[in-house]
Amino acid sequence: MNKLSYQLYSSRNFGTLSETLQMIADLGYAQAEGYGGLYASPSDVAALKDALAATDLEMPSGHFGLDQVENDAAGVVEIARQLGVSKVFVPHLAADLRPDSMDGWKAFGARLSKAGAPLVDAGLSFGWHNHDFEFTAIDGGYPIEAILDGGPDLEFEFDVAWAVRAGEDPIAWTKKLGDRIVAAHVKDIAPAGQCEDEDGWADVGHGVIDWTACMAALRGVGCGLFVAEHDNPNDDARFARRSIETFKTL
Repeated sequence: MNKLSYQLYSSRNFGTLSETLQMIADLGYAQAEGYGGLYASPSDVAALKDALAATDLEMPSGHFGLDQVENDAAGVVEIARQLGVSKVFVPHLAADLRPDSMDGWKAFGARLSKAGAPLVDAGLSFGWHNHDFEFTAIDGGYPIEAILDGGPDLEFEFDVAWAVRAGEDPIAWTKKLGDRIVAAHVKDIAPAGQCEDEDGWADVGHGVIDWTACMAALRGVGCGLFVAEHDNPNDDARFARRSIETFKTL
């Protein structure tokens, strides 16, 4: 069975970093995924490195903002080296910066590829992480197709639940995107009207997504890195515990 990673953004509103890492280690997580706020300064990076070492957790992947990748590629490489990160993903593009055509999204894919070239040259893998807008049709196609077409060397971290939120079939997309998918976010969507105080997200296995089928499809295309995430839990320990319990059955 694959190891399960934990997107630390899920616990941003709870406890200290050390407490969060100890919690997930105690629950059986083997890995954690970082995000920008955790490596805002050299001292933050050092603290994260020490906290990972103290809990024997690995950090194979991390989210980094596009501005940081474009403007300080050497700094991103150094942060990744210190933390043991091998996969760097850019996770978002603000609404006012998003292209409004497939050609625009293809150009954005080329921009991503160019930005990530120094990271790839340094031995890292580099790619994109989606939300819902990449799976919202435009010009008869989908932005995610244009991004990956414009950047044919980009890897993809598939946030399954965001694609479902966009009204798309995640298994069909998994088969379509194939081996471009190297990592996936494992999270769930609550039934309509439930978990409204958690923005409608649910603990993995306690929502509407068929994770048994999704995991089979993801493994079938060679995806090997799985990251539990909840965008706004009201109890991160509950989310972490129930999600890894579900994952162990998949």
